[in-house]
Amino acid sequence: MQHVEHMRTAVRLARYALDHDETPVACIFVHTPSGQLMAYGMNDTNKSLTGIAHAEFMGIDQIKAMLGSRGVVDVFKDTTLYVTVEPCIMCASALKQLGIGKVVFGCGNERFGGNGTVLSVNHDTCTLAPKNNTATGYESVPGVLRREAIMLLRYFYVRQNEKAPKPRSKSDRVLDRNTFPPMEWSKYLDEKSFIENFGEDYKKFYVNNADLFSNSVDWNLIESGHDNIIQELDEQCKLFKFNVHKKCKV
Repeated sequence: MQHVEHMRTAVRLARYALDHDETPVACIFVHTPSGQLMAYGMNDTNKSLTGIAHAEFMGIDQIKAMLGSRGVVDVFKDTTLYVTVEPCIMCASALKQLGIGKVVFGCGNERFGGNGTVLSVNHDTCTLAPKNNTATGYESVPGVLRREAIMLLRYFYVRQNEKAPKPRSKSDRVLDRNTFPPMEWSKYLDEKSFIENFGEDYKKFYVNNADLFSNSVDWNLIESGHDNIIQELDEQCKLFKFNVHKKCKV
């Protein structure tokens, strides 16, 4: 399934972020018609000491540098964002205002989620989409590699973070590798949308609030190092940029 393959890439990048002392949240932007990677981002809040340096904004900046401010809006309607953790309210609003086509995420953001956990910014009537975009919001699909995304966050939150505004001792925290909260699909999409994305055969997972595909975790994916991921992603982004410029010259 295409959603899973793209999310695996985002999870690998999140692991890279964790290995470089950042919050393990990462994303990739995919050109939906071609399936090509356009841009990527991972949290940069620790390094930059900037609270708004979220993965989504890092990716948006890459697209802006490639296509210009107007180009971001022009291409976003044909773009799917794959992000390991549900966009926060701030990022969800930015994505809507830029006219993103679809968002696919791993686990919910229990404190700041903007795609259904706390607020449904993607479907509200307060945040406006671009004037030339007939869509009134964007579809958000949760639960893809959810347990892997949760575990990366757990790895981070049992570590010491000396760059936190108020560093806390975490010596008494125990890593939970076995229990996971139910997947509450109806918070984010209705049964019809679920079936459109995953197929009729998976309907039982929606009804039972269960994780897709397996109750296990791909430990190899989240416990392996992925030091080559940046080079891989840069090469894919260059290919997309080349194809865009080639079309512009025709």
